[in-house]
Amino acid sequence: MQELFEQLIQSPKLPLYLKQFQEILDKEQQKREEFYQAITEADKAEFINGEVVFQSPVKLQHDVASGALFRLISTFVAMRALGYVGHEKIMISLTRNDYEPDICFFSKTKSEHFSLEQTRFPAPDFIAEVLSDSTEANDRGMKFTDYAAHGVGEYWLIDPSREFVEQYILLGESYELLIKSNSGSLKSTVITGFEIPIRAIFDEKENLKALQEIMSTL
Repeated sequence: MQELFEQLIQSPKLPLYLKQFQEILDKEQQKREEFYQAITEADKAEFINGEVVFQSPVKLQHDVASGALFRLISTFVAMRALGYVGHEKIMISLTRNDYEPDICFFSKTKSEHFSLEQTRFPAPDFIAEVLSDSTEANDRGMKFTDYAAHGVGEYWLIDPSREFVEQYILLGESYELLIKSNSGSLKSTVITGFEIPIRAIFDEKENLKALQEIMSTL
């Protein structure tokens, strides 16, 4: 990336490239404004590199994992007044793209400035995406790069079919894999004190046990 940047800087065509880039971004921003005007609360859609991406209905295994993790994180955060946890319909507006992550956590420092009428939000501190056939490429590609570039400190990828979790932490400007497992426990580096068994994301009984543990430790 740095090598490509240096080549552009040294090129005599740099002003021409900048003009072309600006034209592309101006057209993209117009489409983005149209996207904001067109979408409704009923839509599950994202704006990625100038294109509107609509999300298809999820499989039950996706919904189970997403709901289970949200229940644990949101309960933990609410009981300790750590911030705000969004689920599926919270639109994250980054420099170029707009995403609706499965789960996102905003620290109290960020969330205390939110309003009840707000519809677009800044980069959160933590994001979890549940993988599906239609979203995995973006979750591992575009979003992986974009979340890191905008300082999302921790990123979890959850595979509901294989029942694996990958935990990435931000080091500098990129993510480093900390854990990839289907057993043991996960301890967040961003949500202070949050630690759960991995099985609690996929197994209802384990989820209820972990929830009881969270509620009993306050």
